[in-house]
Amino acid sequence: MLLGALVLLVVGGDALIRGASALAAKYGLSPTTVGLTVVAFGTSAPELVVSILAARDGSAGIAFGNVVGSNTANIGLLLGVTALVTPLSVHSSLVTREIPMMIMAGFAALILSIDTSLQGAASNALQRGDGLILLLLFGIFIYYTVADVLRGRGTDPMLVETGEIPQVSGAPTSGTVSALLIVGGLTGLALGGHFTVTASIVLATSLGIPDVVIGATIVAVGTSLPELATSLLAARKGQGDLAVGNVVGSNIFNLLFVLGATAGISPVVVPEGGLVDLALMVLLSVLLLPLALTDGRRITRGEGSVLLLAYAGFVAWVVQRSG
Repeated sequence: MLLGALVLLVVGGDALIRGASALAAKYGLSPTTVGLTVVAFGTSAPELVVSILAARDGSAGIAFGNVVGSNTANIGLLLGVTALVTPLSVHSSLVTREIPMMIMAGFAALILSIDTSLQGAASNALQRGDGLILLLLFGIFIYYTVADVLRGRGTDPMLVETGEIPQVSGAPTSGTVSALLIVGGLTGLALGGHFTVTASIVLATSLGIPDVVIGATIVAVGTSLPELATSLLAARKGQGDLAVGNVVGSNIFNLLFVLGATAGISPVVVPEGGLVDLALMVLLSVLLLPLALTDGRRITRGEGSVLLLAYAGFVAWVVQRSG
């Protein structure tokens, strides 16, 4: 069931990306803007579905671990593997604004999760009020992104002229086909998310593994597969800015919208060791900034290896902690 659910997530995410990207192309958006918005939000839809369903079913460990694990996998695993395929160029706006915003989002989630020390609560959790704060920060991110597009900074004259986004292969030209792909993709994500949560809970229970470990590893990597496929495709076509923008945008979406919406539905209790996981995710986000600034604003193969090693260390920590 878990393998089938992950296939549904990948297929559904791919269909959603192709349909949404084709519609966005008609407005001439630049690769970086598309990566930060349409593609990032589309590839983060699995995390949103899985986390909301997990919160509804009372599995806070999977909801929390999925977001933290997915964000860590996005930076360490996805960018690491993609950079090994080809060095990734980083757009200037990513360095000056989006990556710092991703780091700020991580710190915000971390601070809001520390209830025992800051508020004297019995346990750490993201309450509904915390979810509202995260959603408000997400609104700020959307505001600045849309403002850039309206000012013309997020558009590409070549894309306006051709009406195409060549780095997203297989995108349909028909508006009807694009709409059908979006609907079909969302359906696949909803079904895949439901079966992923169900299978993960059964797997964790039968093997005696804490659900936060399942959420931070198997589920997190599985829901990050759409980002991996998109980033590898973009890197092969020389669109490193879309690949990096996809990861950064997805992480912002996960931290602010997915966690915010999930906490708004049901308080997300931080599992044992979850604060350390969240802190490690923030540290990896901070590490990405100097890597993006050096070597002519490129993430090289050597730096990709560093990211992969950091991710391996994170997984080892999660597994060791559960043992």
